[in-house]
Amino acid sequence: MRLQRADRVGDEIRKVIADLIQNEIKDPRLPELVSVVAVDASRDLSHARVYISVMGDDEAQKNCAAALRSATGFIRREVASRIRLRVAPELHFQFDDSIARGIRISRLIDEALGKPERPGRQKTDHEAED
Repeated sequence: MRLQRADRVGDEIRKVIADLIQNEIKDPRLPELVSVVAVDASRDLSHARVYISVMGDDEAQKNCAAALRSATGFIRREVASRIRLRVAPELHFQFDDSIARGIRISRLIDEALGKPERPGRQKTDHEAED
């Protein structure tokens, strides 16, 4: 039962943080293409690991990490307020490159099958390096 609660709260935290990143945090170091992929909350809801995906190069990830570190207090306060938690979980941000890897794998499959590249699709920085 507690694990289901942690999963539900994690989903709500993900929604709140995604909204905050898109609409509230005005840090110029934060890239435009930032996605909150998932949130894993601990059973007691004292910690939450937030998986972030950033489209861009390593510099964009470093800037994003710095922006999120400086906004962590604000994010925790907003999460506790919007979800009405007694104690705000300590947030641990971790980068997740699964979206970029998925795009790369999809492109490799298309190449192997002899399909032309889709029009209007731009290569990410990780793809350009390959």
